[in-house]
Amino acid sequence: MIQIFITGGTFDKEYNYINGELYFKDTHLQDMLERGRCTLNVDIKTLMMVDSLEMTDDDRDIIIHNCKRSKSENIIITHGTDTMVETATALHKAKIKNKTIVLFGAMIPYAFGTSSDGFFNLGAAMAFVQMNQPGVYVAMNGRCYNWNNVRKNRDTGFFEKKL
Repeated sequence: MIQIFITGGTFDKEYNYINGELYFKDTHLQDMLERGRCTLNVDIKTLMMVDSLEMTDDDRDIIIHNCKRSKSENIIITHGTDTMVETATALHKAKIKNKTIVLFGAMIPYAFGTSSDGFFNLGAAMAFVQMNQPGVYVAMNGRCYNWNNVRKNRDTGFFEKKL
């Protein structure tokens, strides 16, 4: 079974057509898995719906606690891209044994349709969590990075290896 924890981020944001703001309503994960015809055994649990710039150490403690408690050896976490690496680092420092944890997100909300990278990043995360050895990883833009060898390039909007 693959455990999926929802934490928010641009991935799950909706667009308010009246005031132009992005906001959270519900996760799109179940719809996405059905649309992608996923046949894997998954358990989806929403831990929080926050923008990663507003994520606190207490929020990260909730994520760590749930990863430790999960009976699954394969865990995927939806996360905002701005502080995804910080959460990956916190997960590594928590020394969670014998689990493969993959964080992913999107630069454009899934609700924006075909312009979103969310669907692609979800599919990649689903594959990477099954293929990688236990550890903490970030999956974005079709690539998978070790927790300590990734950064978000704020000029290009892509994730890349640390320089």
